Amino acid sequence: MTHLVSLAKEVDEDKVTPGVLGFIVFAVMALAVWGLMKSMNRHMNRVDFTQAPDPKAEQAESGPAESGPAESGPAESGPAESAGAEASGQGKKQG
Repeated sequence: MTHLVSLAKEVDEDKVTPGVLGFIVFAVMALAVWGLMKSMNRHMNRVDFTQAPDPKAEQAESGPAESGPAESGPAESGPAESAGAEASGQGKKQG
């Protein structure tokens, strides 16, 4: 028993250690992270990553192909082309 008393006197009283409370807090946090990871894995396994095709997108893709190519000459420009030209500075010059 006298060995323990001499070891206790060797401990520096100015040294701060986390002690039992620090260990308990760390253990609780580790268990919480483990539980959250387990829950996340369970929820991620339930997610279905396959995406159903959008029927509107299929109609848009097949729509122009069925109607044939649109004939537009260089003199005609659609609204998208004129908007792009104005945005790039190639539109009408303002006086």
